[in-house]
Amino acid sequence: MNLVAVGVNHTTADVELRERLAFSTQQAEAALASLREMPGVREAALLSTCNRTELYCLTDDTAPDFTQWLASSRHLSAERLSTVLYQHTGEQALEHMMRVAGGLDSLVLGEPQILGQMREAYARAHEAGLLNGELSRLFQEVFSVAKRIRTETGIGANPVSVAYAAVSFARHIFADLKKSRALLIGAGEMIELVARHLGEQQVQEITIANRTQERASELAAAVGGRGISLEELPVALESADILISCTAAPLPILGKGMVERALKKRRHRPMFMVDIAVPRDIEPEVGELDDVYLYTVDHLQEAIQENVRARQQAAQEASELIRDAIVRHRRQRREQDAVKVLRDYREQRTSMAESELEKALQQLRNGGDAEQVLRKFQHSLVNKWLHTPSVTLRKMAADGRAEALLLARELLLENPGSSSEENE
Repeated sequence: MNLVAVGVNHTTADVELRERLAFSTQQAEAALASLREMPGVREAALLSTCNRTELYCLTDDTAPDFTQWLASSRHLSAERLSTVLYQHTGEQALEHMMRVAGGLDSLVLGEPQILGQMREAYARAHEAGLLNGELSRLFQEVFSVAKRIRTETGIGANPVSVAYAAVSFARHIFADLKKSRALLIGAGEMIELVARHLGEQQVQEITIANRTQERASELAAAVGGRGISLEELPVALESADILISCTAAPLPILGKGMVERALKKRRHRPMFMVDIAVPRDIEPEVGELDDVYLYTVDHLQEAIQENVRARQQAAQEASELIRDAIVRHRRQRREQDAVKVLRDYREQRTSMAESELEKALQQLRNGGDAEQVLRKFQHSLVNKWLHTPSVTLRKMAADGRAEALLLARELLLENPGSSSEENE
């Protein structure tokens, strides 16, 4: 079977295309069910985040057309998708998975959220019955390397993530965040990180809006803020200098009209907005309004680069860990091939031994001399064991295959350096 990693990320596709390729939890479950029925797919997992959508599959020798499957499932043209899709196979696919899990392929170098998202993708595929053994084992290799990257390098020494980059970007816009009021929409892990970073910057006020107000209040309490429901957004907008949104809503939460009304109440004091959700939470038309500075994840590159430079050395160390892991993986695969040969060899020799043993036992039952029977058993068994190697080695010698004879000596003799001439 072949390992295949195929997908798009922030370097190959813009945010508009990535949000069309994003899978919600329910859509991911349906997609996995579809993959299960796809000819040639033995095992599969689907990873879908703000910045990437990827499939990890074990396939038969003839790999399915993943471009066509992905295009069909997301109602896109295969021709358009083929220009942004990348596909890796074998060890390159495994190395790609390790780089993704270790945060080396993220928009923000070394961001830690991706490992948790990859674990969720693994768990979802496992529950769907699409991880039957080999791919599951490969995922464990990936997780093990990612853990070493987090603990043995400085990749996570500084708090860098999309959430951190959003707050860092706001710090460039506002001279003093302590005088600013922040409104966060959502209550997931990303917003939790944003709230924590804003709290460290000592913003004047943090308000968190969520569909479930209880969850919003719980999260806000941890940073000294307040939680509100989404219905209270229009009023909360009026006092928000900074707005950062990241929900799993299928449609935009903030429209142009709502923001226009808030700006009038604010007497057109500027608003800084970052939409880090895919699909987007804020209508793109909001960015056309005067006094609104709207950014998506694709606009965070400049703020992100400041943190990337501090992590370059750690990334090199992490790459070395991955290279070592790939070498170990290659060696283990080769050892597994040897185990298969040894198992077949053992089965053949056991069958020969059982056959000769049964003959010897029958001779003993018929009253044969025990010593004679055992010596004959030994002679016959050794001759049978040596027959095929003898014929093969003579042919190799006749063909001048000296290297094969040296290998045979290494395999067959306990002291391969010795020879019959040396023992005389």
